[in-house]
Amino acid sequence: MLLRDFLLRIHLCKGIGIIGKSKIYTWMDRVGWNDLQIPTAGFLSAVAQLNSRNSAVFRQSYEQLIQDDEQVIKLVDGERWLTIVDADYPLQLRESYAPPLVLFYRGNLDLLKQPLLGIVGARDCTSYSVEILKNLIPGRVSNTMTIVSGLAKGVDTLAHQCAIANNGCTIGVIGTGMDICYPYSNQELQARIAQDHLLISEYPNHTKGYRNHFPERNRIIAGLVQSVLVTEAKQHSGSLITANLALQNNRNVLAVPGSILAPLSVGTNELIAAGAKPVIRDLDILEEYFHTGI
Repeated sequence: MLLRDFLLRIHLCKGIGIIGKSKIYTWMDRVGWNDLQIPTAGFLSAVAQLNSRNSAVFRQSYEQLIQDDEQVIKLVDGERWLTIVDADYPLQLRESYAPPLVLFYRGNLDLLKQPLLGIVGARDCTSYSVEILKNLIPGRVSNTMTIVSGLAKGVDTLAHQCAIANNGCTIGVIGTGMDICYPYSNQELQARIAQDHLLISEYPNHTKGYRNHFPERNRIIAGLVQSVLVTEAKQHSGSLITANLALQNNRNVLAVPGSILAPLSVGTNELIAAGAKPVIRDLDILEEYFHTGI
């Protein structure tokens, strides 16, 4: 069995999370792959350090997927997919925190080779985020880099729309299977990104958006991009989780300052106080890319 086919099966297994999968990949990367000697379920369960309940679920799932190619085909459901050992897998993501073993995708995979700017912010954003993006994205930013966001309500949606409206490129990273749209109001936007830009997910089709999927989705955004820009964010919000993951991955964290009286500027102002770069013009974004040779 080819390594990429084995990794797909590990990725599709039940009873194991992103940390366990990452431990298995780290072990395999260290010892090398022998396509004639497939590891046992028990051994991999120990490598992943699964508890007894999860181990039982994982073993049953693993043994079924190793033996039943039809089940694998059913789960993949005709989607295109990329593994962490493939040449097209982004190097930055591969070296980030708990990188996904597999990415399902629709659209133009070449966008992953472009300079990538992550934009995140509050779901219940104000008109301030609208004005921020109208002022920062058109022109030099939309012509220079691809905008990456999570296709969520609020700032994510605005970021994708702004990139498209200004003839730029955008990547949507979602926390569901690609056959599901969450929120449903973004169905048309998601379809357009999948057709004309790039839509990616680590979850197979028919996977609903469980609560833990969205922080997991955020780590992919933080791993893919060179910089993350936060427009508006409450204290302890999901956007700040993405910013903190970006810091852990040695990415640039940028934040738009706001009124000290505005609840949705508390998070961005605190990021700036902690060392994030304040952004008040498009050149503040572009400078981070010029400094890295882009």
